[in-house]
Amino acid sequence: MGRGDHNRATGKNFLAQTPKNQLSDGIDVEYSEELADHDDLEAQARSKAADKRVKQK
Repeated sequence: MGRGDHNRATGKNFLAQTPKNQLSDGIDVEYSEELADHDDLEAQARSKAADKRVKQK
């Protein structure tokens, strides 16, 4: 029993990977169509276009 043996994590995989079916794009936003004005709709369209460009690469 060495000096650092009691600090070792046994049985835990710190580098475990998330299954592909549980991955998300990280977007969690509340949005109300009723309260949107012209600037909001334009910003949303630009955001969708940017996301589409990123996902194509």
